[in-house]
Amino acid sequence: MTDYDVEALRAEFPALALEQHGRPAAYFDGPGGTQVSQRVIDAVTRYYLTSNANDGGAFLTSERSDAVVAEARGAVADLLGAASPDEIKFGYNMTTLTFHISRSIGATLAPRDEIVVTTLDHEANVSPWRRLADDRGLVVRTVDIHPDDATLDLDSLDAVLGPRTKLVAVGLASNSVGTINPVREIAARARAVGALTYVDAVHYVPHGPVDVRALGADFLVTSAYKWFGPHLGALYGRAEVLDALPAYKVRPAHDRFQTGTQNFEGIAGTLAAVDYLRSVGRRYGEVAADAGEGGRRAEILAAMHAIQGHELTLAARLLRGLTAIRGVRVHGMAEPSRLAERTPTVAVTIDGVSPREAAQALGRQGIFAWDGDFYARALIERLGLYETGGVLRLGIVHYNTAAEVDRLLEALEGIAADRGARVAAG
Repeated sequence: MTDYDVEALRAEFPALALEQHGRPAAYFDGPGGTQVSQRVIDAVTRYYLTSNANDGGAFLTSERSDAVVAEARGAVADLLGAASPDEIKFGYNMTTLTFHISRSIGATLAPRDEIVVTTLDHEANVSPWRRLADDRGLVVRTVDIHPDDATLDLDSLDAVLGPRTKLVAVGLASNSVGTINPVREIAARARAVGALTYVDAVHYVPHGPVDVRALGADFLVTSAYKWFGPHLGALYGRAEVLDALPAYKVRPAHDRFQTGTQNFEGIAGTLAAVDYLRSVGRRYGEVAADAGEGGRRAEILAAMHAIQGHELTLAARLLRGLTAIRGVRVHGMAEPSRLAERTPTVAVTIDGVSPREAAQALGRQGIFAWDGDFYARALIERLGLYETGGVLRLGIVHYNTAAEVDRLLEALEGIAADRGARVAAG
């Protein structure tokens, strides 16, 4: 194992060479979608050149395509800690997969059965369940948050769990404020009342190791474009749960939960994204030198621990800097001592500056950051920020650098100071 070399990793991402007004672009937009390595680009191109065919054919390109899909399902199973590649299903994105699987789950529920959602979650793990409830006469219960630090109120969870609870939908981490939820504990409480747990891990996966079995999740969904891959969604479903669900599919479909022709080129790119993470583990993580092909899971875990260490160092630097800027407020956990409870995604507001104005000011300086509610509308409303444009979201991923964080802080300090000067001038 060698020391983490962020510059070596950045060299694998062609988009990071982009310049604006003669300066390198600084990407703090990762929570909305990350950049991809050259090997992902090459894998998509190679698929089109050598394997482009539909599945199930008795000829070379179809056989190659099928092999790519099978290998990618195994790779994502290892990424998530699934027991089998058969527990992995690909789809258009996490939202589409959730709407699709919710129909199968809904077919097993009776009127007045209950589903639990949370105020902290992305709408992709709320709206499908509310629409299902409308269609089938179900009851939706909502878990509240502690507004001071944007963490889930577990007493509120206990208050809504009961004998009619059939499913608890919760995020592994908040895509807007970074809070990591105690999903293992939540899943255990759900299981105690006989309910399934459906986990949105889209935001968390690029930031740390995932083990679906240790979490006790019955379902877990993610999107490859958040962890350096193409625009593709992936669903984990515990085998015995999937096998018991009715499937909505056309009669000849090969897989009960993958409908229509798949995005095979995207699947090829997803396999390459996992291979990239494996390479990070081999170079910068603690993994046995002889792990080999059978050690793919070990390499992935090693990568995620190395990535986590780098990101948390940058997050501490960012939080210290933000709290020192007059007029800037961090929403959620701002204490560097609580870094283990959050991802390196930070939501802020600046006194007298709308989130959109702040994002535009950063954008003019070649610093990319999102503003708004990021489909976590219930949370932003609960924090009282929706009517004023939400928050400015600053997202660190493993290819960001300390110099970029310092540049971001300098820019934010300037934005806040300019507003202060305008106010003072009357």
